[in-house]
Amino acid sequence: MEFLIWGGAALSLAGLTLLVWSIVKVAKARAAQLEDEALRAVIARAMPLNLGGLLLSVFGLMLVIFGIWLG
Repeated sequence: MEFLIWGGAALSLAGLTLLVWSIVKVAKARAAQLEDEALRAVIARAMPLNLGGLLLSVFGLMLVIFGIWLG
């Protein structure tokens, strides 16, 4: 079941990368001091990336726990 653990860790790392990318994207937009509507548009585009990264991280951690439980 070691492949579940390493696969889950890789999936969690991919999710974490998406989370960090979306945070950096919004932080750059806030630092640019965009208008309210432009900032809302950037945040609206970053939201699916944020939620997708969170979902990947959760699934990856579930695979890790499942792999440890089966091992």
